[in-house]
Amino acid sequence: MTIYSFTRAIVYGVLKPIYRFEVIGEENIPAQGGVLLCSNHINNLDPPVVGILLPRPIHFMAKEELFSIPVLGKFVPHLNAFPVKRGMSDREALRKGLNILKEGKVLGLFPEGTRSKTGEIGKGLAGAGFFALRSDAQVVPCAIIGPYKAFRRVKVVYGRPIDMRKLRENKSSAEEATELIMDEIRKLIHTHK
Repeated sequence: MTIYSFTRAIVYGVLKPIYRFEVIGEENIPAQGGVLLCSNHINNLDPPVVGILLPRPIHFMAKEELFSIPVLGKFVPHLNAFPVKRGMSDREALRKGLNILKEGKVLGLFPEGTRSKTGEIGKGLAGAGFFALRSDAQVVPCAIIGPYKAFRRVKVVYGRPIDMRKLRENKSSAEEATELIMDEIRKLIHTHK
């Protein structure tokens, strides 16, 4: 058993009694091949919740500061996380993300870049569109619908993969691709709230 799967089992055991998880659309997650999973971001628990509920291991970009915290910094890479410098173009993180997708793995992103303080979905950053356009990965929108309150339902909704062919063929901008992804996440929230 890997550190990732061991930690996943422990986190699931801790969170499951507190929150009533409802997973919708699990059949929309491709069983193999590169997947770019893009979700809204409402709580610090979003990454572990998505990680324990997704049927495949998932890799996340995490803010660089986490990797310099004593003990935690050594542990985070074992959870399939890799550092990204926030507020600037981090070429190494972009390269690492593309490699994960090319290797047929799942890359999880929160395109807003930070948690929404109001719960309303914000504007997505161009990074999501960059990965969607520069890879052949299937792009799956994900909506997390809270609130994270003890013994209340938390829904995680996976939408159908977004058809990116036209945007790729038209050499659309990363911003346009991100906007399409954010629209799909908004639709999931609106439909399942």
